[in-house]
Amino acid sequence: MNTDTWEVEFKARRRGYYVNCNDVEVKSNDFVVVAAERGEDMGCAKWQLPEDFKIKGSPMAIIRVASEHDFERFQENRRKEKETLDQCFEFVKKHNLNMKLVDAESQLDGNKLTFYFTADHRIDFRELVKDLAGVYKTRIELRQIGVRDEAKRLGGFGICGLQQCCSSWLRDFEPISTQLAREQNLSLNPQKISGNCGRLLCCLQYEKNHYRETLRSFPSLGSRYKTESGEGIVDKLNIFTQEMTVRYQSGDEEVIRLKEVQRRNCRKSSFFTKISTKNSDQKE
Repeated sequence: MNTDTWEVEFKARRRGYYVNCNDVEVKSNDFVVVAAERGEDMGCAKWQLPEDFKIKGSPMAIIRVASEHDFERFQENRRKEKETLDQCFEFVKKHNLNMKLVDAESQLDGNKLTFYFTADHRIDFRELVKDLAGVYKTRIELRQIGVRDEAKRLGGFGICGLQQCCSSWLRDFEPISTQLAREQNLSLNPQKISGNCGRLLCCLQYEKNHYRETLRSFPSLGSRYKTESGEGIVDKLNIFTQEMTVRYQSGDEEVIRLKEVQRRNCRKSSFFTKISTKNSDQKE
């Protein structure tokens, strides 16, 4: 296989691998025209794959770097997609289909028009496809996606105030459970730990290792901890302020910095090392 292979990104971060078998001069972030199933499509060349990168199947070819004419056609397609989506919505109402249209995507040469939708069940959209094909005279594909993919295609901002991870940099969705929220000491209120898609926040998954590694520096939540004020229970942990809260039997609370916890652990470790060394010397 030709080692000059690129990952190309299309609308809504849809990606594919393409071989530069035509020796086109491609640089990262160049827009390129690539071979599609039936014709040509256009996307952005993101990065060149290393030689040892394994690809499933046979990637199609990069045809050329996009020209000014290609850009004009590309922008015209994007403009028409909004009108196309409205027309499809009317057909959906006509056939009384229980589906939610999300997006439309046209191939560069217009030889294929894909509609993305969400639905709770399988949909018989054969009559819908006939109507769409009759209007647009091209190949029609309807693709059912999940609600997380819907959020990825539509874009938006998360409760953190930043652009959604799925529509900015996150590539793959992984299973997420409420156990991750518990480990990160978060409220289990669905409104606080769910994204725009209604599913658990993706950041719970890729932040878990940071939480697990940082929490090793603290005593376990609920464990007993002795301070100068007496013995209490570790009630709260805050990895961002590097503090923990100890609650005493009287109901009083004390906030202790992680540095102080580590300093005490260091003194304990030093003490037990001296005892161990002394006992070893006595045995000899």
